[in-house]
Amino acid sequence: MRIVSLLPGTTEIVCALGLGNHLVAVSHECDYPPEVRGLPVVTRSLLDQEESSSSEIDTAVRERARSELSIYLLDMELLNALQPDIILTQALCDVCAVPLRQVEAVTAGGSAQVLSFEPTSLAGIFGSIKAIGRALGVIERAEALVNDLAARVERVRIRAAQATYRPRVACLEWLDPVFGPGHWTPELVLLAGGQPVLGIAGERSQRVAWTDVIACAPEVIIAMPCGFTLERAVAEASTILPQRAGWQALPAVRAGNVFAVDGNAYFSRPGPRVVDSLELLAELIHPDLFAGWGPQNAATALR
Repeated sequence: MRIVSLLPGTTEIVCALGLGNHLVAVSHECDYPPEVRGLPVVTRSLLDQEESSSSEIDTAVRERARSELSIYLLDMELLNALQPDIILTQALCDVCAVPLRQVEAVTAGGSAQVLSFEPTSLAGIFGSIKAIGRALGVIERAEALVNDLAARVERVRIRAAQATYRPRVACLEWLDPVFGPGHWTPELVLLAGGQPVLGIAGERSQRVAWTDVIACAPEVIIAMPCGFTLERAVAEASTILPQRAGWQALPAVRAGNVFAVDGNAYFSRPGPRVVDSLELLAELIHPDLFAGWGPQNAATALR
């Protein structure tokens, strides 16, 4: 079985199911587990995301969207040469990965089976794991993995129920312009013992006015720019957020509850590490209840 994964999340799922040796290619963003970094890469970004600011990236993405142009390029020649049996992709977000329509156009008439996943919730992510396990012939492994992940979620939920107060939590998925949390992130905040603001569980992340952030008076702020490493999230948040009007007066800032996290490794990826994301959120929101629960070196407090 020859598998091509065009998503970091599905790459992680395949490896968590013990089938990493069947991967013949991945996307340019697939970097976990470390052993996938040496595989052939069949996608690349058409934007200069390393050198551009958040505002410049947002402008470029919007311009290409208006022109109905993808921001990713699929290496058709290499993909055809690899002769995959299964291609794992998505139709959830054209900004996050190669659009499904582009993959289908490239593979039309071929023998590869294209499987697309669009989870918008924790249950949806677990469903994707089971669907991939079924398609790859390892459904029992997938069910065992989901059961383990679900048990960890329940552990967090039960402990969070001990909290005497649920603070207002603002998760910022982009910083310039500001986007609130979408899809599974508000759900994770609720499970972790917080009150999510600026976003609705299951819905897309939406641009919000800075006045809305001020009006919410968040008691915890977590900067998790989509696709950014921890180092870049820290740099962007430290530069952009303190320049916003009313920043110093926000309850989270006054209390020292402002954090940057590794959104690229955790919150942006609908895969097994979404539960690591939940445990990290719980530790940031309720450090008294969840000290040491989150993955190490995944968050930095911004002073």
